[in-house]
Amino acid sequence: MPEQSYSRWRKSSRSGQTGGNCVEVGFAGEGRAVRDTKQAAASDRPVLEFSVAAFAAFLGRVKSGELG
Repeated sequence: MPEQSYSRWRKSSRSGQTGGNCVEVGFAGEGRAVRDTKQAAASDRPVLEFSVAAFAAFLGRVKSGELG
């Protein structure tokens, strides 16, 4: 799905206010996407896409501390 299909991009609460290591999560119907905020000016910046279920499973593992 093209990056433009995602809306409501949200910057991670763990990202600082000065840039740096920031990621954003976008929402589109049954999908979620993650992109690097630092590459905002690049028209071809990579976007990682996930199903809602896969993204929820990933977040669960992060919150549980399983992934470090």
